[in-house]
Order: sequence, then structure tokens, then C-alpha cells
Amino acid sequence: MKVASVVGARPNFIKLAPVSRALRERFHEVIVHTGQHYDYEMDRIFFDEIGIPEPDHHLGVGSGSHGRQTGEMLARIEDVLIREEPDAVVVFGDTNTTLAGALAAAKLHIILVHVEAGLRSYDRRMPEEINRVLVDHCSDILSCPTETAVDNLRREGIVDGVYLTGDVMVDAMNICMDISKRSTILERLELRPKEYILATLHRAENTDDDERLREIIGAFQDIGSSLVFPCHPRTERRLKDLGLWNSLRESIKVIKPVGYLDMLQLESNALRILTDSGGVQKEAYILRVPCVTLRERTEWVETVMDGWNVLAGASRESIVRHARCFVPPRSQTHVFGDGEASRRIADVMESFMSSSRNTAQESINTS
Repeated sequence: MKVASVVGARPNFIKLAPVSRALRERFHEVIVHTGQHYDYEMDRIFFDEIGIPEPDHHLGVGSGSHGRQTGEMLARIEDVLIREEPDAVVVFGDTNTTLAGALAAAKLHIILVHVEAGLRSYDRRMPEEINRVLVDHCSDILSCPTETAVDNLRREGIVDGVYLTGDVMVDAMNICMDISKRSTILERLELRPKEYILATLHRAENTDDDERLREIIGAFQDIGSSLVFPCHPRTERRLKDLGLWNSLRESIKVIKPVGYLDMLQLESNALRILTDSGGVQKEAYILRVPCVTLRERTEWVETVMDGWNVLAGASRESIVRHARCFVPPRSQTHVFGDGEASRRIADVMESFMSSSRNTAQESINTS
């Protein structure tokens, strides 16, 4: 049976790595890359570093408004699916690529698998939240990373096809942590373990809001030279538009985006992490690094409930205070599973797809 995995953004690539390995043991997998991320540091480097198979289709959509980007991806994905005729489509997370892949599959009546289903921040201002909800409601197989995700779906009336598989990010990090130790990023940046704070910033709710962005950047400058900031290309453009770029570079260590293996080393050796990224929040938790989230809400509520993540919002004072003082408890409850999520997803897909094929054949025989 043939499976099409649809990816296009950095979080998708990381999750694809272990899932693709598991799928290729049982299925013929076709990888469709929408081109949502098209900068080398945000795209090509992941395929080079962690051994993701080359995409079979690169759609080259690039950037644009949410509607324009999603619509263009939907049209191009649909063309690929019509040509490839896969038995199932797998989408990952909550990006515009995820939504476009899900809509294309659903409209063509192809089995749809959502990896990382059931997440909710309950903040509809976030485009990612809209994507999550829509994708979950048109999926046939919903792979949930935690019990909280299962409960979220149940409250929305989604119970069929829901599976608690664990989180594929644990699988990915198990694959990549040993490899990442070959990274020389700390030496190149002249950093010492646990003597710097790592920051990331890319979500539209922060970068597209001038007031929020100024508050966050002010906090970064207050923290000063101990802060290391791999800057997303879109964030860099916004900082330049607001005239904040040069003064920020004089205050902290601003670097270009780094590959996943370098990022794992930066994360694992940081004293604390400041971020608005859902994936980085989760990675910080798995790596047992205190995390300060630059949002008022998070889809990864488990990390907050377990005491390893704190929501600082965009308040300059709150960010600085937590960046300097936040200390989590010693223990964790390991809510994200045992590193076998990808295998469980492949198991579920194999059973579901075989059953669907048998049902279709019986219907043909009866008619």
C-alpha cells in the first residue's frame, strides 16, 4: 500500500524523520514537500543532517498570506495526490502545510492520518489553532501524543479513530541526540554549557504585533549578552522594519537559524530557554531545561502543569524575571511517551488500511 507524507515546515521535517522510517518498513512512502519553508537553514539542512529521504515532489510554494499560501498548496497537493493515488495521506502538526494536505486528502476521500492530533491552546487568534481544529475534524486516524490530547478530542465529540500513541518528537530526539553530540556549535559560538540563555521567536501573534514585539525585544536586551538568539528570517525582516535590528545585535548574540542537530546542542546546554515555539517548549521539557514561553497560552499544557514551563506572555518585566529566576521542580512525569510512537502509528495505519481495503472488496463482491 502507498502512503503520501505531506511536509513543508521545520516542525514537519523533524516529526517526519522517525515516522518515515517506521512507514517504510511496511508501505511504499511518497514524500510531498510543499516548500512552505524554503530557506536552506529552515529546510534543506534537515534532509542533509538527519537522513530524511529526498522528497518525491517539491511544490515550491514559498511564502505568502495564510489564505494565498494555503490555497496554492491545496491546489498543488491535490494534483500530486490524483497522480500518485495513495491509500493514505499523513500530515504533521499544525502548519498551513498540514491544513492544505488534510483538505486535499479529505476532498479526494483518501484516508487521512494526523500525527500530533488533539492539541488545543483554546486561543483562536492563533492560526495554528484553527489549523489543528480543522485537521482533527476531517481525519480518519488521530495520533495523540498525550492523554490530554485524547480528552480534548473527546470534548469535541471525536472518539472514533483516536489513538494514544505517544509523541513522535521523543522518537526523533532519541535518533538525533547522539548524532548531535558531534556538533561544534558551542565552540563556534564560544559558549559554555549552562552559562547562556537560548531564545527563539517566530509566531505571528508576537512578530506581527508591534507592541508585543517591542516588549519582547526589550526583554532580550535587558537580559543582555548571555542571550543567544537564532533569528527566524521573517522575524529578522520585522525587526528591520521597526528599526530594532541593529540595536538588538549590539545587545545580544544574534545568529542565523541553525540545523536541528546544532539546535539540540544549544537547547540541551542552555541554562534556560525562551520561546514561542510549541516544538521548542516540548524539546526543552524532554531535555529537562527550564522553559519560559512568550505566550499567554500553550497547546503543551502538560509542560506547565508539570512545572517545567512558565507562561510569561509578552511582558518585558515578566520575561526578564522568569529568564533570571525560574527554577522547575527536580522530577518529571514523562508525559510524552517511551519513544515508540512512530511504530504505533504504523501499526494503527496498517490495521486500519487493511480493514478499509477488505471492506471495500466485500462491498464490490456483494454488488
